[in-house]
Amino acid sequence: MLSYEITSVVGKHKARKRVGRGPGSGHGKTSTRGHKGANSRAGASTRLMYQGGSMPLFRRIAKRGFSNFDFETRYSVVNLWQLDMFDDGSNVGIEQLVAAGLVANAKHRIKILGDGELTKKLTITAHKFSKSAQQKITDIGGSAKVVA
Repeated sequence: MLSYEITSVVGKHKARKRVGRGPGSGHGKTSTRGHKGANSRAGASTRLMYQGGSMPLFRRIAKRGFSNFDFETRYSVVNLWQLDMFDDGSNVGIEQLVAAGLVANAKHRIKILGDGELTKKLTITAHKFSKSAQQKITDIGGSAKVVA
């Protein structure tokens, strides 16, 4: 019989190792921790990423570059399928998007993405449009106006 076969004799589950239960168990005395040293003591554990006292890798590698997120322009994204809720022929601007709950704040910059289909002719005003969104809007007869 192969050792990796599961049979009624071998059993489905492996019994857990009971340490510190006397010399007859084979896991008595030092309870599989070896002799002395930090890891033999109670409550011993090493920090995550600890490399045995040597200089950690993330400190050995040179620091490169700097990204200042204060000057990053972030856009609130609205997909075309979300704009299908507006009436046919209506003007959809930043105020309308905020009122509909598609954008959290009127101060946010808005980018229209071309995910989904637009079935209504709309005049959409936003800060930025993806190429696919602009194409889909103009194909249906609407217009995409970019806010300066």
